[in-house]
Amino acid sequence: MSKRKKTVLLEPPIEVITPLWMSVSESAKILGVQTKTIRRAIEAARVKFKVVGNRYLINLASLISFALDATKVRNKFQKTGLGQYVDKWRSTPPTI
Repeated sequence: MSKRKKTVLLEPPIEVITPLWMSVSESAKILGVQTKTIRRAIEAARVKFKVVGNRYLINLASLISFALDATKVRNKFQKTGLGQYVDKWRSTPPTI
C-alpha cells in the first residue's frame, strides 16, 4: 500500500479589496528561501510586483501562488518557512 500525501489546491480569492504588498526580504522570510530566489521570480514575472522608490514590493497572493507552484520552493516553504506552522494552527482551537 503506497502512502500519498493529500494535495490541497487553494483557489485565489475572486477579488482582493486591499492587497498586501511585501518587501523582497519579508517575502523570502515567509517562504523560507533566499532573497535571490524572490528576485529571480520577479525577473521571470512569476510574482506580481511594483516598484516604489527604488524597492520592489511583492503581492502576497501572487507570492503564495508562486510558493505552491514551484516544487522546490513549496518544500522550503513547508520545511523552513511559514508553512511549518500550519499543522500547529490547525490543531489549536481558536480562542475567543
